[in-house]
Amino acid sequence: MRVGLIGDKEIDFVAIKDKQIKYIQVALTVQDKKTQEREFGNLLKIDDNYKKIVITMDPISSDYRGIKHYKLGDFLENIK
Repeated sequence: MRVGLIGDKEIDFVAIKDKQIKYIQVALTVQDKKTQEREFGNLLKIDDNYKKIVITMDPISSDYRGIKHYKLGDFLENIK
């Protein structure tokens, strides 16, 4: 597990296992438009097909332009 950088943008966690990569952003909430743009925008700049995830305390889990958005509890229940 490591922190990733794309230019001057940071990816909170880059998890690598068995040649599979997962990019993970963590935020308290993405209800604020500026926070949403930062958390999802950093992941959208990654030009590969590995899994991209945002984890928050927001009350719902959803997808945003191919990025899975988990509420923390759902992520912990489905971690693989």
